[in-house]
Amino acid sequence: MDEFNVSANPHFRSPVTTGSIMRDVLLALAPAALFGIYNFGAPALVRIVVSVVVCVLCEYLFQKLMKRPVTVNDCSAAVTGLLLAMNVPSTLPIAMLIAGDVFAIIIVKQLFGGIGQNFMNPALAARCFLLISFPAAMTAFVYNGVSGATPLAILKPGADAAGGSVTLLSEFLGTTGGTIGETSALALLIGAAYLLARREISWRIPVAYIGTFSILIFFLAPGHSFDGLYLAQELCGGGLMLGAFFMATDYVTSPDTPNGKLIFGAVAGLLTFIFRMFGGSAEGVSYAIIFSNLLVPLIERVTVPKPFGYRKPEKQKAAGKEA
Repeated sequence: MDEFNVSANPHFRSPVTTGSIMRDVLLALAPAALFGIYNFGAPALVRIVVSVVVCVLCEYLFQKLMKRPVTVNDCSAAVTGLLLAMNVPSTLPIAMLIAGDVFAIIIVKQLFGGIGQNFMNPALAARCFLLISFPAAMTAFVYNGVSGATPLAILKPGADAAGGSVTLLSEFLGTTGGTIGETSALALLIGAAYLLARREISWRIPVAYIGTFSILIFFLAPGHSFDGLYLAQELCGGGLMLGAFFMATDYVTSPDTPNGKLIFGAVAGLLTFIFRMFGGSAEGVSYAIIFSNLLVPLIERVTVPKPFGYRKPEKQKAAGKEA
């Protein structure tokens, strides 16, 4: 007689864990982080190390004080610290960076219940917090020891032409000013290819995000419509690649439904276009993703697939016809 093991669901288990996913994200971010250190030197390295250590310590101490299970081994706090460091200039004072780390882990993540409960991406929320609190420090960029405008600031419609020039090759390789981890589109694409190959992220969000943004830029960019070079420069400049592949795809703050992912990406692309072309700042990725995070419950509500075999009750059909 065959014996059956009766146990609670789930009956199919996966070797994939939060820790394994976060470690893959850290590996995928490594090329851009290492290039940032090469590009900006020791100041970038110091800020990366400080941000990761502070985020991990904040999570550990908060969970200990609140007598919650300590979850720092899942590496999610380390990912938040690395992402935040990659989203700030290498000249940002350390104290301000630490304030951003505390805000990300304590306010955005832990006070809402920890990993899986936060309603927006902690690293992006902290970046927006720093932009609002310390705008001058967050927009002071130095490259090769010289202060200057970022490529997006030069490309922005209505910008002063005397602000400098930018080439597509320098943007693609990353030999420009900007935040620590956003300058090299090549390094970010290498990391994105790794995550896609490992199936850690869905293609739907970045494709919808970048595709929507590209269509709008190509047809509607003020003074640059139907300009392929300008489109390529906008794609490679700023935090678009970093945001589309590494932050918009965050499991917790993005939709679970396939159609919801497409809508979410399209909304983020639309908002990025509006903020970049018509906003006061040259960048717009952080605010676009944060606003899209807030729409996730609504997006999921309208994109929940119908159960197999579901039929609308006859009474509801009749009521609908009478109305």
